[in-house]
Amino acid sequence: MKVELQILRRANAGDTPRLQKILYEYKDAQTTAAFALHDINENGCTDIDGEPVAKIRWMCSCMQKKCGACAMLVNGIPGLACDTILTEAAQNGVVRLEPLRKFPVIADLIVDRTVMMENLKMMRAWLAEATKADETVGELTYDASRCLQCGCCLEICPNFCAESSFFGMSAAMSSSRLLSVLPESQKKEFFRAYRIHFYEGCGKSLACRNICPAGIDIERLLVNSNAAAVWKRQKAFHVRKEEKP
Repeated sequence: MKVELQILRRANAGDTPRLQKILYEYKDAQTTAAFALHDINENGCTDIDGEPVAKIRWMCSCMQKKCGACAMLVNGIPGLACDTILTEAAQNGVVRLEPLRKFPVIADLIVDRTVMMENLKMMRAWLAEATKADETVGELTYDASRCLQCGCCLEICPNFCAESSFFGMSAAMSSSRLLSVLPESQKKEFFRAYRIHFYEGCGKSLACRNICPAGIDIERLLVNSNAAAVWKRQKAFHVRKEEKP
């Protein structure tokens, strides 16, 4: 079996990108894009013009859909290289690999996703003191914990850009794990951060709904988080206001 791998390449961030085409031959129908990239780097090859292919820079770690490091664009759609089966992804015999576009490119298929961690730090998305988990939302919390922080949801989101105050669904995932267990001393500040950096910026297009490589039910988590951080608090505020003499 053969496939034409088209890889958008640049040696450094400021370089003009160029598309390198490689005719890649493989035997196993389950061969992934990640395996192909690793194979090319290990064994070397030439492109369709007969030029030697320099080492392709890309990120990987587990190769098993557990870490999210190998997120990239596959035929224009964000996904994981280790979850991209060449025979299934090929369009007219071609699989095009590009770096994610919402993040600064470092080289080839590597992008700088530091902004995702910085956003979580800005929201203070952690427990400041020990607390007991709410068992009634255990299933939702577990689902949110499967988030890979790969950035695929941000790549497809029409509202997210790295410089904006809207932090996107990856931040909302981490938030949803905390909303039900936060101690009272931390709730007010965190709920305010959630409202500013997610709720008020989300256009509710749900473009991220079917893109998650981990298969997280994003819509259900979104509804639960919005209810906990915004809707119930607004309702409680209006009730208190009406009760005042």
